Amino acid sequence: MTYDLWERRELFNDDHQAYRGAVRAFADRQLVDATQWDDDGMIPRELWLRAGDQGLLGVNAPSEYGGGGALRDFAFRVAAIEELARAGASSFNAGTSCHADIVLPYLAALATPEQSARWMPPMCSGELIGAIAMTEPGAGSDLRGIRTTARPTGDGWVLNGAKTFITNGIYSGLVVVVARTDPDPAAGSRAFSLLVVEEGMAGFTRGRKLEKVGLRGQDTAELNFTDVEVPAGNVLGEVGRGLHYLMANLPVERLSIAVTACAGARAALDWTLDHVRTREAFGQRIADFQNTQFAVAEMVTELEVTQAYVDRAVARHDAGALTPVDAAKAKWWATEMHKRTVDRCLQLFGGYGYMLEYPIARAYLDTRVTTIYGGTTEIMKHLIARDVL
Repeated sequence: MTYDLWERRELFNDDHQAYRGAVRAFADRQLVDATQWDDDGMIPRELWLRAGDQGLLGVNAPSEYGGGGALRDFAFRVAAIEELARAGASSFNAGTSCHADIVLPYLAALATPEQSARWMPPMCSGELIGAIAMTEPGAGSDLRGIRTTARPTGDGWVLNGAKTFITNGIYSGLVVVVARTDPDPAAGSRAFSLLVVEEGMAGFTRGRKLEKVGLRGQDTAELNFTDVEVPAGNVLGEVGRGLHYLMANLPVERLSIAVTACAGARAALDWTLDHVRTREAFGQRIADFQNTQFAVAEMVTELEVTQAYVDRAVARHDAGALTPVDAAKAKWWATEMHKRTVDRCLQLFGGYGYMLEYPIARAYLDTRVTTIYGGTTEIMKHLIARDVL
């Protein structure tokens, strides 16, 4: 019996599996050009609309706004992430994860009924792509170093600043911007708020699309805000609660990255098993060498042990019990495992693994950033140690 890396897990019920089947059919039909999109440096805009038609973008948004209504069931997103990883569509996976796992949850938790009715339906359909703008040229993991400012006016705010490394930066029509709304140094964590900037607002411009080592089809960009007039109705949540909201939503972002890491490792192993079972050297299959068998045994074990923890974290998230520390553990461990697994898999491909026509080579490039974005491994370890010590 051949080992099945995609076998059903306890996390999924029949509804999840049916949804997985729909995503797999979409991936097999629509993502065959993923390699070309990486070469082109952009994913076609119309792919987002097709994904919206298939329910890939809003499964965790309220049903009254065109979503799937599965706000407390992240396993649907797990199934989608795994199927996009299986198809080797890392760039599209990164973009849709930002949209569905980061931006939409902010709206679901904080948007007023009027804001939800305005923004969520086009986000679920793919007409409107979401981004979140935290990182600045001088402020990354230390969010208190943010210098983008929003000055109150009679009927809103005037926003000035610059953001960088923004996922979906080129295509985004809605950007949740973290800005300093209180210049008083004594304001501390109450100095920051979340403002929603929409495409077409005067003074909102996009800089260059950034050239990355991997995820080349996913649009990462610089964003600039020069005297952008943001109406009061575009404040997300309460003024002065921005950092609180970020801390509350970071666990699901890190959980999404951990899920993606396990899915990426699973896909890399799947490609590698196919290769070593069919490729021969010195008169026998590569799979028959003891070195290969030990490497595969170690990687499969690491993946399954990690997957068990990540699946547990998904269940805790759905129960409202996932802590920031739990998410930090899942994020750093899963991404380091992912990076290590892809490197070892590439080695088993030999020279073919270094050729970009093979998905393992592209995965090697795409994987490197996962231990950096969403909080570096070092930051995750700091959060865990601070909780323990």
